[in-house]
Amino acid sequence: KFPLGSYNFPALVFGILLIVIITGGNVLVCLSVYLEKALKTTTNYFIVSLAFADLLLAVLVLPLFVYAEFQGGVWSLNMLMCDGLMTMDVMLCTASIFNLCAISVDRFIAVSIPLNYNRKHVDHRQLILLSATWLLALAVASPVIFGINNVPNRDPTECKLEDNNYVVYSSVCSFFIPCPIMVLLYFGVFRGLQRWEETRKAKLRSSIEACRKLQHAAVATALPPLAGTIPGPLPMPLPRIIERDLAQSRLDDTDDYMQQEIPYPRQYRENSVPTVTFNHQLQKKKRAKINSRERKAMRVLPVVVGCFLFCWTPFFVVHTTRAVCLTCDIPPGLMSTVTWLGYVNSALNPIIYTIFNTEFKKFFKKCFRSCC
Repeated sequence: KFPLGSYNFPALVFGILLIVIITGGNVLVCLSVYLEKALKTTTNYFIVSLAFADLLLAVLVLPLFVYAEFQGGVWSLNMLMCDGLMTMDVMLCTASIFNLCAISVDRFIAVSIPLNYNRKHVDHRQLILLSATWLLALAVASPVIFGINNVPNRDPTECKLEDNNYVVYSSVCSFFIPCPIMVLLYFGVFRGLQRWEETRKAKLRSSIEACRKLQHAAVATALPPLAGTIPGPLPMPLPRIIERDLAQSRLDDTDDYMQQEIPYPRQYRENSVPTVTFNHQLQKKKRAKINSRERKAMRVLPVVVGCFLFCWTPFFVVHTTRAVCLTCDIPPGLMSTVTWLGYVNSALNPIIYTIFNTEFKKFFKKCFRSCC
């Protein structure tokens, strides 16, 4: 803590900046889904729920927290307002984390059982998941509403959760249970995407091989060629849908497979009739572009989990340690730092969940162009 009467101006500047970033980013996310028809998808409704939790945190919690930090960590307002702050703090931080967890559940369902997943409209299961997110967050914060913070000999200059058992309970419910669930679900999403890619690869190869066998069978049963002409009839091109899938394929080894395992006979390669042959350089550029996009999509999963763990793990570990180990001397500066770090996650969420979405980026660019 700072000495009584001194003011923490860096905390004030950083706090105002953080409030502006969280408010601006999350308002933009909500507006984009409301105004842009292409963004009205199920996953984006979960992202709006997350943005709404972070927005309420910036409006209802952060101003009072920044005010207390500006005064050197000393609480100068009444205890009723402190209890209101603690209630909203626990509820909205928990709602933010639960929404992150709900997004991981939604993505896991989308990858694991895509046929049963409704991408355009919110169905009853998704409504239940969204409602449960907020109701569970309210349930975790409810003991503060019912007066668990009203303990004897309470220090009026400090605003915090007074009951150590409740601190452990809220930490377990808000973080230590959702965290491993979220990590496991994203691991499942990653594995599901890999399996989907392997299946798509196998189907594409199988289709190409079947078409090649049909072509070779047609060549083998054809009439003998006239003298002086190319031996054998011209091979049929691949079906258009196979050619399109092959042209758009993201697999690096598709060409190698075609050249090594299903080669054209020499007389058909010399043929002037176009089949599935592409300009090699153009195909290489197309593959490089698609593979880059795929790598970016894969990178979002560790970014999501990494930022979540980086921002929230120190906060809950330090707060739980202070509640469990009464003899441990935890500096107030450390408590303040890990609390700030948890709030920073609310500023990162709109960036993480929209930077990898093309439709969001198009809408943001359109907004900035119209503003400038």
